[in-house]
Formats: sequence, structure tokens, C-alpha cells
Amino acid sequence: MKITISKENDLKAIAEAESEGETVIAASLARWLNVSPPAVTMAIKRLKRDNLIRVASEGEISLTGEGRAIATRLLHRHHLIERMLAEIFGMEWYKVHDEAEQLEHAVSEDFERRLRDKLGTVDDACPHGNRVEFDTPTHRRQRGWRPLDEYEPDATVKVVSVFERDRKLLEYLNALGIRPGAQVSVAARNYDDTITLQIDGTRVPLGKSAAARVWAQPE
Repeated sequence: MKITISKENDLKAIAEAESEGETVIAASLARWLNVSPPAVTMAIKRLKRDNLIRVASEGEISLTGEGRAIATRLLHRHHLIERMLAEIFGMEWYKVHDEAEQLEHAVSEDFERRLRDKLGTVDDACPHGNRVEFDTPTHRRQRGWRPLDEYEPDATVKVVSVFERDRKLLEYLNALGIRPGAQVSVAARNYDDTITLQIDGTRVPLGKSAAARVWAQPE
């Protein structure tokens, strides 16, 4: 069985959608991969044929042991490349995901091993504050984290994790000063479903959809 780049991307997308707490079906996978429904249908057929996924009678998609091993290996590589770009080359945190998406398929096992020797284990969070292993919203809540839109006024929190697959969102948050490690205070919850944050003495509004992609813990 040949493991192509497209298969790796499909399996990684399933694992990432699971880590966001989603039930993975064909429609949600098409959204994660940003491809057409017919393209996803063909991808699902190939992955199922190769025994890399299971498809339940109601359409829910899950990874087999072999499929998860491939996805995990690619996620580990992606994580190491993001850290290399940020920690060694000083690339901005909001740029490293897209770069790693391109590089993760070109890195050899020898280079990956050297990265691991240089950076240490993959236990450390990536520049976006995310963990490489399966880490669902339930797991994050168990650690005391909550999405930023759930905090009440007067709460002071530290940003710990940001959804990394949306470059425009990352650039927007960075411009506001909302990044992993930043301390923010919730000044108000507004009638128009936005929240007002206090960041470094400046009050900034943030929409609910963006705030829901940012995880924070109480200071």
C-alpha cells in the first residue's frame, strides 16, 4: 500500500477534527480539507479500501490503528517543524502552521530524528499552545481551561492555546495582542455578542466566534 501525501493529509485532518471534539462525517471532512464533497467521497473510498479508516452505518468516520499511527506520525512531524521555525529561526507564531503544512511531507526520517534530538520530546506545546497528541475540549476543560468567550467580566486569564488552522484568525488575534502566554482581562460582555477585553491597558472588542477559538486559564 502506497501512502501518498493526500492520504496523509486526509488522515491528519480526521485526527485534528477529532481533537476539536467533532464527529467526523464526510461533510465535516470536506470542510476540514477545503475540498468538494465528490473529492471527499473518493478519498473515503480509498482510505476504507486500504483499511485506514472505518465508516459506521450512520456515516461516522474513525481511524483504524494503522490509520491513526500514520496520522500521529505526521502530527508529530508537523509539531517539530513548527517548533523549529519558531525556536530556531524566530518565525512569527502565526506563520509557522502554514509553513509546516508545506514542509512536513518533505522531511526525511533522519532530519526528523535530528529535530527531536535538538528540540527534545514532543511533549512541549507548539507555538500556538496546542499539544501534539489527542487533546479534546473535554481534556482541556479537565485541566481548568475554558474558551475565552465563556469568561465573565472582571476575570483575568492567561491565553494558553489558539486554533491554528485559520491564518487570518491568527493574524487578527496577534494584531490585538491575543497570543499564547498573553494576560487579558474581560472588561464586558456586550449585547451584540462580542466581548470587550483589556490587553496591556487597551480595550479591544472580540467577536464570539473568534473568542471561542481561544482557550485560557484563570490567572
